[in-house]
Amino acid sequence: MLRKSAAEFFGTFWLVFGGCGSAVLAAAYPQLGIGFAGVALAFGLTVLTMAYAVGHISGGHFNPAVTLGLWAGGRITFSDVIPYIISQVAGGVAAAGGLYLIASGKSGFDVTANGFASNGFGEHSPGGYSLQSAIIAELVLTAFFLIVIHGATDKRAPSGFAPIAIGLALTLIHLISIPVTNTSVNPARSTAVAIFQGTWALQQLWVFWVVPVVGGMLGGLIYRTLLQSRD
Repeated sequence: MLRKSAAEFFGTFWLVFGGCGSAVLAAAYPQLGIGFAGVALAFGLTVLTMAYAVGHISGGHFNPAVTLGLWAGGRITFSDVIPYIISQVAGGVAAAGGLYLIASGKSGFDVTANGFASNGFGEHSPGGYSLQSAIIAELVLTAFFLIVIHGATDKRAPSGFAPIAIGLALTLIHLISIPVTNTSVNPARSTAVAIFQGTWALQQLWVFWVVPVVGGMLGGLIYRTLLQSRD
C-alpha cells in the first residue's frame, strides 16, 4: 500500500502541476497563449504519461471519482479507497503549493482575481454557466470517463493502449467543459487549487466533490451491469 499510495501521490501531483499549471501560467500568456485547447491537451498528457509511469503500481487513478468509480465497478476493494483518496488530495495540494510559489513570483499576481484555475459556476464559470449546467456537465462527463476507463482496461481490450484512450478521453472532456466549469471531474484537482484561491472556490467546492463522485460511481455501475462480460 505504501508503494500504491506513493504512486497515487506523484500521479496526482503531476496532473495538477501540469494541467492547472498550463492554465495558470500558459493559457493566456501575452501575445501567444495555449488557450483552452492547450490546457485540455495538457491534462490529457499528464494522465497518459503517469499512467504509463506508475499505472502498473497503483492502477493510475489520480482522482477520487475514478477510485470510487472503479470500486463501484468491482475493480478494486474498499480497503484501497481511503488510502488512495488521501494520497490523491495530498499530491494535488502539494502540486498547487508549488504552482502558487511559481505564479506568485510574477509582478501583479492576484490569486483571488486570477482564480488559480479553480472550478466554479455562475459568475465564476468561464462562460457564465449556471449551477444546473455545471451539475449536468460534471455528472455526464465523469460517468463517461469511468466507462472509458473500465472499457480500456477490460481484459478483452487491446493490451497496452489503455493510457492513450484514457488520456485522450480526459482531453476531450476538457475541450467540452472548460467553458462551463473550468472542468473538474476530479475532486482532488478541485480541492488543491481551491485551497489557495481561498474564497469563492472553497464555497463552491462541494459541487466538485459530490457530482464527480456520483458520476464516477454511476459510470462504474453502468459498465459493470450493462457492458462487462460475464465470462
